[in-house]
Amino acid sequence: MSLAAPTLQARMAELVGRHVPFVRATVVRARRPASARPGDTALVLADGRIEGFVGGVCAEGTVRVQALRTLRSGESLLLRISPGGPAEGGGEPVVEEGTVSVANPCLSGGELEIFLEPLRPVPRVLVLGESPIARALLALGPALGYEITATSDTGALTPQALSGAQAVVVASHGRDEEPVVTAAVRAGVPYVGLVASPRRGAAVLAGLGLDDRQRSRVRTPAGLWIGARTPGEVAVSILAEVIGVLSGRSGGPDTAPAVDSGPASGPGGGDRGGTDHVSGPVGSPPPPGDTGLRDLAARTPAEAAGPVADAPHPAPAAGPDDPAPATATDPVCGMTVVVGDGTPHSDAGGARRWFCCAGCRGVFEDDPGRRTQDGTP
Repeated sequence: MSLAAPTLQARMAELVGRHVPFVRATVVRARRPASARPGDTALVLADGRIEGFVGGVCAEGTVRVQALRTLRSGESLLLRISPGGPAEGGGEPVVEEGTVSVANPCLSGGELEIFLEPLRPVPRVLVLGESPIARALLALGPALGYEITATSDTGALTPQALSGAQAVVVASHGRDEEPVVTAAVRAGVPYVGLVASPRRGAAVLAGLGLDDRQRSRVRTPAGLWIGARTPGEVAVSILAEVIGVLSGRSGGPDTAPAVDSGPASGPGGGDRGGTDHVSGPVGSPPPPGDTGLRDLAARTPAEAAGPVADAPHPAPAAGPDDPAPATATDPVCGMTVVVGDGTPHSDAGGARRWFCCAGCRGVFEDDPGRRTQDGTP
């Protein structure tokens, strides 16, 4: 899809306004006979669609693979595509700091250098409640560049609002917690946090109409264990946990039981006159001077986790905590291609294989000997 510059700029403005992530791909160098020219630009969406022009179908395939990885990492890079070089003969792309060099056997002899710039929406955080912690989150969010909205009206947290949110923090201390937590989990919000003591949080989760996997996505008590006491400190611990989740550096919620010497508080009320009682994890006493009496103490840190392994991407929008795009190797030319609805494929030979273009698919289907081989011939 080729777009004129004004149209492309308008499209970019539309995507930004709708909080849709995309990658801007700009050709910065081209060596003939490449079809693209310096300044040619395209937008790569999270579903793999390319709008604009940065080269022919083979160049597009490489741009698509690397752009989707860049969209997930959030880091810009310079992509170098050549017809031979480091990846010739089945080798892997050469990765240097800020640069990836890829051999594309389909190219007709030219070379391209394309700058890939991921443009991800400002993280949107929805906070339910008017508690001191909710107000502290609202005050601290702008310093991180986050768009934080606090409300006590559950009607404002519509499915449409939740679908565009990266985090939902329920800090209403028992008011309308269950429907908001349930809706946020079902909407696939990456971070769902509940401000509560371990025992009250567990009681709330037990009463939700969710399965065990869905319940495990709710972080309660919300926040990292940093010895937080004041509402502001607790808000910092929650935002730190949100950062970890959105950057893909945080694992799942720590489900280990926690020490709680007070009576269990059921949904709708906290311990000791509305104040949740939270202690550290099992075997970890509270810091010196910590009485355990506060609205929330941050929980134990989630274990650090590396990037998610390559897997199919079922979600319509990509984010930093989403799985990497599914890829396959074209058995004819050896190119890495993104597996998507529009990717040429063939079931000839009894197994599905994907191709960079219809030409490679035709070569594969016309060669019975090739169809009996697995992987790159």
